Amino acid sequence: MLREYHKWHSPILNREMELLSFGHAGARVIIFPTSCGRFFDWENRGMLNAISRHIDEGWLQIYCVDGVDSESWFNGGVSPTDKARRHLQYQQYVIEEVLPFTKSKNDNHFAIATGASFGAYHSYSIAMRYPQHFNRVLGMSGVYDVREWTGNEMNDVIAQGSPCEYMLSLHDGNHIDQIRKLDLIIPIGKADPLFGNNRWFSQILWEKGIWHAFREWDGFGHDWPYWYEMIQHYIGGPESRS
Repeated sequence: MLREYHKWHSPILNREMELLSFGHAGARVIIFPTSCGRFFDWENRGMLNAISRHIDEGWLQIYCVDGVDSESWFNGGVSPTDKARRHLQYQQYVIEEVLPFTKSKNDNHFAIATGASFGAYHSYSIAMRYPQHFNRVLGMSGVYDVREWTGNEMNDVIAQGSPCEYMLSLHDGNHIDQIRKLDLIIPIGKADPLFGNNRWFSQILWEKGIWHAFREWDGFGHDWPYWYEMIQHYIGGPESRS
């Protein structure tokens, strides 16, 4: 399996950012880390073993990006609005720096956003705002409302980074049509404390006429062994090669 380490100074974030890539061809997969996690977590946790055949066969090319959660939602030293602004800068970094970099390495048009827990949040947060850049979104055991990190504060800026509120306030028909083109998958454990939030997010999507696969898993489901199974079920295979 081809493995590459990359690092550059991000002009958008004004800091060094790192990522790992795996594979030589296939659909480009952006993997977001869990809360305050790092770009090497999926490798260290053995998650890539679950999709090693996809990578070796050239069906998927993986890009594990770093995060700035400690500077955004988990930064206790700034206001909720400033937390949101830093998060939106991070999304801009992914769209304007990471995705063009992946295309320079691999011209496959098919792009997937995925992650577990807070990584699932990142996947849906960015894909709802920038649907034209993605084809599939897989959010495993995600959270789709940031009020826990804002002290229940909500405004127009914060809503941009909170998928439930963002979708509730979205009325642009063209934008909604772009989201409808995405293959959206939301697996969540029935005993996961986030189940209710996932159900609410699913209801919002249905109310907007957005088809998606809401998949209930038995048990807690909010841990690496479950995500290891989920990624194999839902990431996709040879159909994403071209």
